[in-house]
Amino acid sequence: MEVDYLFEIGDNIFYPMHGVGIIKAIEEKEVSGRKQQYYVIKMLIGNMQVMIPTNKILSLSIRPVTDIVALKHIIDIFQHGETDRLLPWKQRYKVNTDKIKTGRIQASTEVVRDLIRLKKEKALNPSEKKMLENTHEFLISELGLIKGITENQIKSFC
Repeated sequence: MEVDYLFEIGDNIFYPMHGVGIIKAIEEKEVSGRKQQYYVIKMLIGNMQVMIPTNKILSLSIRPVTDIVALKHIIDIFQHGETDRLLPWKQRYKVNTDKIKTGRIQASTEVVRDLIRLKKEKALNPSEKKMLENTHEFLISELGLIKGITENQIKSFC
């Protein structure tokens, strides 16, 4: 029986809250007496490997790494757009966490942009500081996988 998978071995993916990874294998495992297909993903940040059931990929918002075509829009988001400075930090943290969980690179770009702007005005609390570090690292690592973009180009706007 041939199965049609969303990703193939060797594909670069983005996993919200974990960053970029590479599909290393597709394996069948038996868990609790039930056979299931899994993607084996080598995460590039943190040097860990995860196994995710193939039928859970979409619900976890795992997506292919963005491409050069989307880069112009990402740069535009980073350089422009409004930052809501009036939200209390707890509410802002929740909004930003929800954006990150969507897995959309545009939403993560907004979070990085807004936290960098806020950091220029005042010190971030430890939770937001960690969020900025992680999200910024995820963004840069994903952009680094786009064919046709250099590290200097990434650093110039990020």
